[in-house]
Amino acid sequence: MVTTDPDTPVTVVGAGTMGHGLALQFARFGAPVMLVDHRQSNLDDAREGIDQALDFLESAGWLDADPGAIRENVSTTLDLSAGVSDAAFVIETVSEDLDVKEAVFERVAAAAPEDAILATNTSGIPITDIGEAVPAAADRVVGCHWWNPPYLLPTVEVVRGEETSDETVERTVAVVEAVDRDPIVVQRDVPGFVWNRIQFAVLRECTHLVTEGVASLEDIERAVRDGYALRTAAIGPFETADLGGLDLFQSIASNLYPHLSDADAPGDLFAERLGAGRGGVDDGAGFHEYDADATSVVRRRNERVAAIRRALDGSSD
Repeated sequence: MVTTDPDTPVTVVGAGTMGHGLALQFARFGAPVMLVDHRQSNLDDAREGIDQALDFLESAGWLDADPGAIRENVSTTLDLSAGVSDAAFVIETVSEDLDVKEAVFERVAAAAPEDAILATNTSGIPITDIGEAVPAAADRVVGCHWWNPPYLLPTVEVVRGEETSDETVERTVAVVEAVDRDPIVVQRDVPGFVWNRIQFAVLRECTHLVTEGVASLEDIERAVRDGYALRTAAIGPFETADLGGLDLFQSIASNLYPHLSDADAPGDLFAERLGAGRGGVDDGAGFHEYDADATSVVRRRNERVAAIRRALDGSSD
């Protein structure tokens, strides 16, 4: 059974950006990690990603363990069945496609120990739908949604599906806490859970404001990044309302809510850029222009996040 001990055997299925980040976070705290993927090139890239993340953490002064020992905690394999055979905690982070995830869970449930937790890092696919692929093990299927990068951001959503048992939720919370992360228990399996519902509500309103010509994309970016998000990093929305007074916020909400976007599709702001080959950092342009590769942009973001965390809590990661 999984306990709060950090040396719980962990298998991470999927060696992409989130996969290698998860493997690193578990390995930092002594867990033996098996990283599984269907392509050797993905596993090789994951090793490089782990090395880059370790370099960043070491330069930031947030690495208590020896980098070499952390690397040794991570093994890799192309054999999914063998990779989960001894795991107490399995977490998949493959593509956001229900069919793909169902196929992975069917194989994992057949090969993993009968009491292993079967977790998914999905950012929005219902946990209940994934659990339906393994009805005999649906009580052990749970959402465990980490925010990118998992070795920097402290909060993890633990999401209960309709069949997820209380024991599975409790055990998953214990695993998350054992690697110095802060679990949020999502009691209802709603699309997008908590984080993405909030993130995309903000993004929807931002795109609406640009489309309506209320302000430029750049100014709206600054308003969120340098204003709203900066304050929100220190104080949440309900405490903000407490400070302003509930009567005031109720009045503002009553006047404002009818004017907020209720769009049910992303709209032209995305379509126009995608049609022009501006898909994001990898294309050199998305909503913004980029003169650096993705690795450099990610490192710059991580440095900013690390600086904010230092300023807010003054403690090590």
